[in-house]
Parts: sequence; structure tokens; C-alpha cells
Amino acid sequence: MSGRADFREPGAEVPRPIPHIGADYVPTEEERRVFAECNDESFWFRSVPLAATSMLITQGLISKGILSSHPKYGSIPKLIFACIMGYFAGKLSYVKTCQEKFKNLENSPLGEALRSGQARRPSPSGHYSQKSRYDSSVGGHPSFVTSPAADNIEKDTLPRYEPIPFSASMNESTPTGITDHIAQVKVNKYGDTWDE
Repeated sequence: MSGRADFREPGAEVPRPIPHIGADYVPTEEERRVFAECNDESFWFRSVPLAATSMLITQGLISKGILSSHPKYGSIPKLIFACIMGYFAGKLSYVKTCQEKFKNLENSPLGEALRSGQARRPSPSGHYSQKSRYDSSVGGHPSFVTSPAADNIEKDTLPRYEPIPFSASMNESTPTGITDHIAQVKVNKYGDTWDE
């Protein structure tokens, strides 16, 4: 016995290990090419147009009087701010496109890490589901992996939680001491008022 408890079903698919991508990772030549391509395309096709558009809109708002200009420097500070925000908005808007380019690379550890990260995202709808792999280092032995059958049993026994809407924290059943009572006021022909 090797000291490793392995409860996999015969013929079950063994997941490939995820490559370690850390600060010490050195990208391949193809990944460097994609990085440079993403940098160029995000600058010319997203950042420059968004920065120019935001500067034009800001200058238009200043000239119409909706935004005020600085007493000493005029519209320059607001235009610089709009340019910087447009630049970063352009870079951020290109992130998904760049990730797709890396996912399409073959024999790329970075692309493999992005593809496997996409597969491990939690379910988008409001059900709580847990795919658990128990790691244990009891007695210095390596970790073991539970079987898919055990995962299904665990999913069936765990409660499922629905998302709670934000407004449910303060609904009508919560005692707050605030009432919706509106006093009815009567007015006679002389202008005198009284509560009912």
C-alpha cells in the first residue's frame, strides 16, 4: 500500500493538474507575442478612442456651463482626468478579448490555467452547489480525492440556498416602529383645522 487513499471509480476521468502561474512564471514566446498584440490593440482600438471621446464630452460640458472650469488652470485638469479615465476604461474593456486570445493558444500554460479557471467557476444561478475535494495530510500521507458518487451524496444532503434580494432585509414584517399612518385633517368653513 502506497499510503495514498484513492477512491476514484474505475475508468473515471482524471483531471489534469493546473499549471502554477505565479510571479516567477516566465511566459513562452507565443504568450509574449499575444501580450504585445493585446497591448497594441487595447491602446489603439479602445484606449485612444475612449480617451478622445471622454475629453470631447468633458470639453463640451465645460463650454455649455454644466461643468465649471478651474479659476487658475481652466479646463485642463478636468480634461486630463477625462483622458486618464478613458485610457483605463479602454484597457479594462479589452481584458475579456485578451483572455480569449490566450485561451485559444495551444501548448500554453497560461491559456491552460485560464481554460481550467473558467471550468471551475461557480454556478451562475442562485443554487448553492459544492464540488468538494477533501485534502488531508493525516500522518504525513498525501491528500486523497473523493469519488464522484460521494460528491453526489454530499450535494443531496446539503441544503440549497436561494439568493436573498437586498430589499428583503427590511420588509413589511420587520418591526421598525415606523408606521404609514397619515393623519386626516378636517378644515371647516372658517379655516380651523383638527385631526381626526
